[in-house]
Amino acid sequence: MASKRDYYEILGVAKNATEEDIKKAYRKLAMKHHPDRNQGDGAKKSEESFKEAKEAYEMLSDAQKRAAYDQYGHAGVDPNMGAGRGGPGAEGFGGFAEAFGDIFGDIFGGQGGQRRGAGGGQQVYRGSDLSYAMEITLEEAARGKETQIRIPSWEGCETCGGTGAKPGTSAKTCGSCQGSGTVHMRQGFFSIQQTCPHCHGSGKIIPDPCTTCNGQGKVKKQKTLEVKIPAGINEGMRIRSAGNGEPGVNGGPSGDLYIEIRIKQHEIFERDGDDLHCTMPVSMITAALGGNIEVPTLGGKAEIELPEGTQHGKTFRLRGKGIKGVRSSYPGDLYCHIAIETPVKLTEHQKKLLKELDESLKKGGERHSPNAKSWTDRVKDLFK
Repeated sequence: MASKRDYYEILGVAKNATEEDIKKAYRKLAMKHHPDRNQGDGAKKSEESFKEAKEAYEMLSDAQKRAAYDQYGHAGVDPNMGAGRGGPGAEGFGGFAEAFGDIFGDIFGGQGGQRRGAGGGQQVYRGSDLSYAMEITLEEAARGKETQIRIPSWEGCETCGGTGAKPGTSAKTCGSCQGSGTVHMRQGFFSIQQTCPHCHGSGKIIPDPCTTCNGQGKVKKQKTLEVKIPAGINEGMRIRSAGNGEPGVNGGPSGDLYIEIRIKQHEIFERDGDDLHCTMPVSMITAALGGNIEVPTLGGKAEIELPEGTQHGKTFRLRGKGIKGVRSSYPGDLYCHIAIETPVKLTEHQKKLLKELDESLKKGGERHSPNAKSWTDRVKDLFK
């Protein structure tokens, strides 16, 4: 009889390969050579390759078997030689199922989000979640609010009493699954349980469906939901309303409703976490002479004192005048950024006064314009 190939060679991995490397290599070969994916002339060869890969994986995925194989070769894992702990099938199907289970869905079209009903009956499905986008103002986000929204809901059909069947008729037990909601499909040497394609897991067939609900047993309507927006909520945060999503199937739980917050752009403030930012236009005269100016906050008005000679871009910080976030212990701050405004549409008299002022300032030199003097010196140094 021909000698067996090396297990590492079969899987295409090095002898120092990790468990994850071995598992990935096996999954790739299992997908490639699975008998249900290879029919026709090459079916026999694919099945042999599949069994060969399966045997190699079962040996190398077991730490003790792998150690014995590394030391003694095939003799170390051959039950007839006494060195190993049993052949490839000695410990059942566990190792194979662990590596291959997560690709069943790819091969056989498995479904998620479901569970068996009580007593192994109909498939029970959880309802889908719903999403609702709510737009609020910055003030509402800071203070919180209570509001109402209209969302879709489902109620039992009054025409058929929730049965889904036309009045005077009734649903019948599905002949394909005999009311269980599932059927068993033969896939090579596997027996796979699937949702019944005829009744879609309900276990019943409705020959004459209700015209009001189209056989669903429920009709879609609208309902009003009270929503409480917590103070400090921010853009993109979501509020979960449990059980207000789509209803489940066959008695399954309803999904949830997620209310996603969108904050309208504010005319004055920009939010950065719990902090607020605003730009304050100030005349060049006020900036030069200094003085108190009023600034807006979400809670009213505040004052800041401008020192003489305030420059464009100067930032003033007002502690605690920001927003107290939903997870914060203290409110953030308000940052006022000074924007010095150049006067426009001047009269001839105003222009004359400004020219006189400019001449007077130039005579003072660096004393009045230290930044300009420093800038001029740097430019001269650049072109030396």
